[in-house]
Amino acid sequence: MSIIRPMKYYSYEQFAADTNKLIQKVKGFEPDAIVGIARGGLTLSHAVAEGLNIREVQTLRTELYDEDTKRSCITIHNTITLSEIKKVLVLDDIADSGDTLKAVMESLLCGNPNIEFKSATLYYKKTSIYEPHFWVNEATEWIDFFWERDFKQD
Repeated sequence: MSIIRPMKYYSYEQFAADTNKLIQKVKGFEPDAIVGIARGGLTLSHAVAEGLNIREVQTLRTELYDEDTKRSCITIHNTITLSEIKKVLVLDDIADSGDTLKAVMESLLCGNPNIEFKSATLYYKKTSIYEPHFWVNEATEWIDFFWERDFKQD
């Protein structure tokens, strides 16, 4: 059974404006690589990589939600290779519960202790257990991102 939540539609135009704000916030970090968390962080990762002219973009796939139902534990798939990388920006669309970002950041730090990792999101919910290093908007309701709605096939 799905939970009915109040939703805010997040358009491409909002995404473009917020992504440019996020790029301004993260550019001082000067990352060598980007790790996007699939699926929510993929669109953002591509846009930020273009904005910062970073060609080293890798992805991790996580599973914490089935539709809008939260699982009891997170699964992280894929491995990444970060040889000769010093700074990595980890991107996701939202820090909602924070479980995904916290697990990914801990896993990356544990496996790569000589790399500096920072996280960034478009949205951060104050009740999240993990606060990204960089974020643009505070989430106070469920966000319905354009990439989740606009391409659905019935």
